[in-house]
Amino acid sequence: MLIGHLKINERVDFMCGIVGFWDNENVKNKKVIIKKMADKIKHRGLDGEGYFCDSKVAFGHRRLSILDLDNGFEPMISNDKNLVLIFNGEIYNYHELKNELKDDGYIFKTESDTEVLLYGYDKYREEICSKLRGMFAFVIYDKKNKLLFGARDHFGMKPLYYYQKDNFFCFSSEIKAMLEHPKFKKEINKDALKMYLMFQYSVKDETFFKNVFRLNPGYYFIYKNNQLNIYQYYDLSFNRQEQNYHNLKKRLEKELSESINYHLTTSDVEVGAFLSGGVDSSFVVASSKPNKTFSVGFNYDGFDETLYAKELSKNLGLNNKSIMISADDFFDSLPLIMYHTDEPHANLSTVPLYFLAKLASEDVKVVLSGEGADELFGGYNEYYDPLLIRLYLKLPLKFRSKVRNICMKLPSFKGKNTLIKYGLSFEERYIGHGSFIENDEVNKILADDLKSDETIKTFLKPFYNLVKNESELTKKMFLDFHFWLPKDILLKADKMSMANNLELRTPLLDIKLFALARTIPNKYLVHKKVTKYLFRNIAINSLPKSWAKRRKCGFPVPFSKWLRMDKYYNLVKESFSKNYVKEFFDSCYINKLLDDHYKGIENNGRKIYNIYCFLVWYEQFFA
Repeated sequence: MLIGHLKINERVDFMCGIVGFWDNENVKNKKVIIKKMADKIKHRGLDGEGYFCDSKVAFGHRRLSILDLDNGFEPMISNDKNLVLIFNGEIYNYHELKNELKDDGYIFKTESDTEVLLYGYDKYREEICSKLRGMFAFVIYDKKNKLLFGARDHFGMKPLYYYQKDNFFCFSSEIKAMLEHPKFKKEINKDALKMYLMFQYSVKDETFFKNVFRLNPGYYFIYKNNQLNIYQYYDLSFNRQEQNYHNLKKRLEKELSESINYHLTTSDVEVGAFLSGGVDSSFVVASSKPNKTFSVGFNYDGFDETLYAKELSKNLGLNNKSIMISADDFFDSLPLIMYHTDEPHANLSTVPLYFLAKLASEDVKVVLSGEGADELFGGYNEYYDPLLIRLYLKLPLKFRSKVRNICMKLPSFKGKNTLIKYGLSFEERYIGHGSFIENDEVNKILADDLKSDETIKTFLKPFYNLVKNESELTKKMFLDFHFWLPKDILLKADKMSMANNLELRTPLLDIKLFALARTIPNKYLVHKKVTKYLFRNIAINSLPKSWAKRRKCGFPVPFSKWLRMDKYYNLVKESFSKNYVKEFFDSCYINKLLDDHYKGIENNGRKIYNIYCFLVWYEQFFA
């Protein structure tokens, strides 16, 4: 007996790619188109494929098998044939939800979280989203009500894009799949470029492809009668509360342990882990003790963290496998990486993450990683202002603004960038952890017809208005939860792992953990000079003290140093000098940025990388 493509008693888990569309083409045409679209993202699931087509919709699914390896394919169809589901993700509390549904008379024929999600929607409709604990992006075709229902998880761990134009609607895990539909009109959205240069990643809801939008975390959509309506089901906000430190620590220890256990045990294949020199991944490894850990470093003095990883793995009795990346590896891989990110993405750590995922995929199908802890527990270095900065900030903004204006006209000197940065109001100077290019300079970089009056302040104003009465620390964390985390950190985590047919899980980023973390008082997040204070004090029970106390450093990448070598300077110079570049940038200005960096006059490495990544991306999709 079958439920869609599923056999009775199957236990199914999917990390995959989903794609679909709604139109009135005949079924035969739909089958051809949906197959082409799904093939475009086959890297997200090499273990299988499944399709559903009728007079209204076409669904496609690529599968990476984690549970029940020999069976289980989507789309899944309900017993009454009314609901059809395609799902990318993992529901960790599906056993609890299943018991609730059983009590209401639902009969299950598989052991899958997919079936729980299907009948959860049947009972709860849109309220099902608030009941889920996990990472997910899914779309349900409701035949009876003639609609599509789609949703994305609370944090944005799984991607979901959609396109709507001229009564045609389609969606996918990755934009590139939608390009295969003949009704999709491929156009570049130049309005996205200015903010990208400032943030280093695409920040607007409309992507670099016109009429292609990302569904934001914590939202669902309903598409019916050629109308798309989007609703929010979860609000990532904070509710700081005064609490007893020791009681809070015990509660957090319990939630951390439960989350790691969920993420580790929901699998029928071996689970490995990424391991750097930082406290987050080290804590996950020490708590879960996977047999295999994976690390990456650069063949450049001062940019190799693999020694830390090997040492900790040896202490814990685990196997560690590492890889060293050269400058050639870095530059040669950029075109493929920009292809997989779908939009230009200039976080330098995306490249080593790609190689790390590729390394791990040789041995395992699932890895645990440490993303999310910095956002939940206050871990970024930017969350703590040193004493001298705090004293400087006590001076009137008018005075600091005058100092800033003077410094901007002076040659480079130590502290210049700091005085320029802190000459701005808080809402203007804090945009997260990407590169920061001044609005005036962005307009110098851009071609004349792309210059605009849009600024960081005007763009972020609606978000800062939501937390205008909160502390600066909470404002920073709020902004990071809405920009940096979903649009940079989690995007690259999903895209780089899926590019290598690997499932990446983030046990330190969990909705139950957030429910507690949102209440932690500031003094337990950043204490004196220590960021992530409470979390580190928990980690110290599992790790050597030097690991638990180690300062945040991320993936150090020597790009700025490479740019002063002839080979890589010439490579970027060639890119900056192509004819089409003038459509987007002032060629003379960006070449001067490059030349000044090469000669050691200024450190323009991050500015150059933002521009270069855009050009590399453009060549993959448009040039």
